[in-house]
Amino acid sequence: MLIFGEPGLEKDNIAALIHYSSPSRREPIIRIDCNTLQASGAELFGRAGGKPGLLAALGTGTLILNNVQELPPELVQPVAELFRHRTYRPVSRDGETPLVTTEARLIAISERALPDLNPCCDRRIKVPPLRIRKADIEDLVNYYVSLICRAQGIPRPGLSPEALRRLQAYDFPSNLRELDSLVQRALVQLDGGSELTEEIIWPSQSKKKQFRLNLLNAYPSLRRFLRSAWWPDRINYSFTLAAFAAVVIILFIGPQTRDRNFALNLFWAWWWPLILLGFPLVGRIWCAVCPFMIYGELVQNLSLKLWPRQLKPWPRQAAERWGGWFLFGLFTLILLWEELWQLENTAYLSSCLLLLITAGAVIFSTIFERRFWCRYLCPIGGMNGLFAKLSITELRAQQGICSAECTTYQCYKGGPQKGEGLETDGCPLYSHPAQLEDNRDCVLCMTCLKACPHRSVEVNLRPPGIELWTTHVPRLYEVALLLLLLDVVFLHCLPVINAELGLGFELERFGQHALLAIAALSLPALLPLLAQAILRLNYRLARSLKPRRFVELAYGYLPLVLAANLAYYLPLGLGEAGQILPVGLATFGLTGISLPILVAHPAAIAFLQGAVLLVGSLLAIVLTQKIARQPFAWLLPQHGAIALLAMSFWAILL
Repeated sequence: MLIFGEPGLEKDNIAALIHYSSPSRREPIIRIDCNTLQASGAELFGRAGGKPGLLAALGTGTLILNNVQELPPELVQPVAELFRHRTYRPVSRDGETPLVTTEARLIAISERALPDLNPCCDRRIKVPPLRIRKADIEDLVNYYVSLICRAQGIPRPGLSPEALRRLQAYDFPSNLRELDSLVQRALVQLDGGSELTEEIIWPSQSKKKQFRLNLLNAYPSLRRFLRSAWWPDRINYSFTLAAFAAVVIILFIGPQTRDRNFALNLFWAWWWPLILLGFPLVGRIWCAVCPFMIYGELVQNLSLKLWPRQLKPWPRQAAERWGGWFLFGLFTLILLWEELWQLENTAYLSSCLLLLITAGAVIFSTIFERRFWCRYLCPIGGMNGLFAKLSITELRAQQGICSAECTTYQCYKGGPQKGEGLETDGCPLYSHPAQLEDNRDCVLCMTCLKACPHRSVEVNLRPPGIELWTTHVPRLYEVALLLLLLDVVFLHCLPVINAELGLGFELERFGQHALLAIAALSLPALLPLLAQAILRLNYRLARSLKPRRFVELAYGYLPLVLAANLAYYLPLGLGEAGQILPVGLATFGLTGISLPILVAHPAAIAFLQGAVLLVGSLLAIVLTQKIARQPFAWLLPQHGAIALLAMSFWAILL
């Protein structure tokens, strides 16, 4: 028999259990560490005409060869023959000796499967590591506690549920050996207490848990709010639906310019700056209260009541392949429409834009289950998911608790109330919180937090953007969207670019305006691609370091892209947003001259724009270094491209 598995799994105890459970349990059992065997094999096989070996002394007992992967090379074939035919030759200096047959049970223990020994073993047992059998942890802890307390003559303490969850959240790289050591340490710290609590159970943190602070534990009132009916359902159905309808109507029937229509002011001077400021703090939280999908869900529920049917499952393979390119194309068309038809200062066209996105959510919600539009097709959702990667917060779950205690997967599939887990319809994006590695796949609706009966779900503070250099999977369509969001700042500043560069385009003419707009959405993105070409040329000439693929390095530009878009909208947020009160009265034909306004000084706005661009460019350089993990000098072409883009934004915005 071959028993193999990772270190620390007490595989020799399994071998001993096999012996003591057999009819020959009263016979001898011998364990040998193979790294201590002599290369001659005399200890094991004995010498011809001399001292017998261990095999001869065993009879029908059991021989355990521990760490068989460390056998001296000279013994590999003799041991393989022993396992294959149960025969061996005693060591002799005079020549070949007769074969001897053994009746002993032969068990080899290894930390991996062995090609030379595998075919020779009738049976093979692979011992699973502790991290994939978290359900055993409670029994194992109780077992070790019993052993230690019996040996020391002390009362046996209990194990608190919180302590068990902490243990199940840890992966135990040293397996049972580490768990045993941890229990011994906890009993020493217990000092006569009656229960092992979370405070004295402190396994080492895994890499996924490093530099994380669970806000739900630190602020219990936050947990209560996020699990309440207010978030987000009551907010959405008591406020968002009506507010969005009012905004759309006012955009259609009210004054058409931003200085006289407060709905237009809200959309461009409030929403855009605030949502861009929110990405680094709370990620994709806007999607939890987004009116587009609220109307989509409302129509979905009403249509199911009026026309009972089974909604179609998601075509995941096609959506993963083409969905990102669909939202990229739709975003491009929206940006051109915004620029060429001046949506920023035309109320009814801004309303049409909102209705267009809502129509997409409604149509796909009547066809497919849950939030297919949000997950794959929404252009605003695509932007939100991209910038959410930079967030200092994340929603995750403790994989150990999920694998050990959960059998219903209610956070993913939905289901009735169970314990403290509430009744839900499951995750609207079909994301299991224990499998989340990217903020783009979570809209922070907290459905999983409400459904989980085991307190596995966490809302963590983390280093901003840490997933981009740890667990991130790059996607080509995301890089295309990133470069589009980089180019859009140039698109918004076409009059400045046209005047500063002396291009001579007449922007009043649609054709020339469209040509320059397409160029603005295309040419700036060539700079990062040129920097990547220089890196590859350096590699071919110097043959020193192979550059990372551009689809990976491009995410290093994300802080600069966010900073540039925020710098563009800061004059609206700090200049026009504070005029909302007089603009609100002007919407209904009243004068608001006497009402207060709050507008920042142009110098203060310019200072903040410059500071945002400077911080964004520095963070982009740092993030590029973290992603590439290569010397700074080697990445100078990409860092130079970041600096040139930052200076370009500075020139056109300031």
